[in-house]
Order: sequence, then structure tokens, then C-alpha cells
Amino acid sequence: MKVLFVLTSHDELGDTGNKTGFWIEEFAAPYYDLIDKGVEVSVATPKGGKAPIDPSSDTEDAQTEDTKRFKKDEAAQKVINNTHKLSDMKAEDFDAVFYPGGHGPLWDLANDKTSQKLIETFNSQDKPIAFVCHAPAALKEVKAANGEPLVKGKKVTGFTNSEEEAVQLTEVVPFLVEDMLKKNGGIYSKADDWNVHVVKDGNLITGQNPASSSKVAEELYEALK
Repeated sequence: MKVLFVLTSHDELGDTGNKTGFWIEEFAAPYYDLIDKGVEVSVATPKGGKAPIDPSSDTEDAQTEDTKRFKKDEAAQKVINNTHKLSDMKAEDFDAVFYPGGHGPLWDLANDKTSQKLIETFNSQDKPIAFVCHAPAALKEVKAANGEPLVKGKKVTGFTNSEEEAVQLTEVVPFLVEDMLKKNGGIYSKADDWNVHVVKDGNLITGQNPASSSKVAEELYEALK
């Protein structure tokens, strides 16, 4: 089984002067969940090369067993430092695609035409497409075969407005994931802030927040079996 992970290349947190990127836990937990089961994982970004880590996900209180494992794993770090270029990736070469979050995707993957086309191709091939936390931002402009937004009429979740409020970035981000999914016609649901919540609707799998990343990987693996 082969799964493509798509990470952000964007590292600027709006006009704050602070850095962003992908959230380590949301990469590490699914990465290890899958490779430990023998799944082959490839990682791509819009620009290729080194994927930026969100510094907020690298603090002491954000550490988990998986992030600690990543810190000691030279092979995994090499993967992150040498990602493939997204435009070189073909859906035919993979069984599923997974988008980890972090705030970065709100700026690049949300508007990335290559990413949109890739998701649409995976979807047309009825392969699992999975997103966690802020990564459903990548679905913003993605269309279903009928030309409607892909999420229209589908059960979805993603980082909540109240979670964005809690991290005090509501005024910084270009849009709110919860609002965008609802605006595009998604049937949005959520658990209490920071609790595990994962929704599967057909081949579309979405998770609410970092805590949901392992569960998204589980659902993805089940869908592949």
C-alpha cells in the first residue's frame, strides 16, 4: 500500500512576523501508524525540498510519543527535509492521499491548483482522501465531478472556530476552516475543543484537531484494507 502525504510549504503566519508550517504531531502520528503497518509513505509539498515545521508544535507541551520518536528518527527527518515536488506526483501511483495540518495550508494549499487537481483525481478514482485539523483548507476550491464543491452534502469536520479563538489567531488567518466547510455546503460537526473527532463520508475522511490525527490514520488504513 502506498500513501502520499501532502505538507505545506508556507512558513509565514500572516503579517505577524511569526513562523508557521505543518504541525509535527499531525504528520508524525499518522506517519508512524501507517509505516508500522507496512504502508509505504511518500511526502510532497508545493515547492518540494524542506517542509517548514510550525514552531508552536515543537514546544515542550505539544510533545507526544510520536513527536519524540520523530525527533530521534533521522530517516523521517530526511524525508521532511527532502520532500517531493507536488507537481511531480501522480494519483495513479498511490492508493490514498493524506493532508496533515498546521496553519500553513490556509495560505498555500487552499489555493494551490496542483493540489486541487490531485485531490479531484484521487476522488474520481474513488481512493481515500484524508485531512486533519487545518488541512481541510485544501478542500476550499476542490470540486466534485458535477462541478459543485467536493464537500457539499458530505459529513465533514476540521479545526473549529472556537479552537482558532483559543489559540488567538482568528484575526490572523485568511479564513476559518469551520466557516469555509459550512459555506461550501459541508455537513459540519465537531466535538468539544481539543477532543478526538473524526468523520468518514464515503472516501472522504476528516479530523478536527491534532488529537484526531491518529484516528484519521486508523480510518485511512481501514479504508485501504
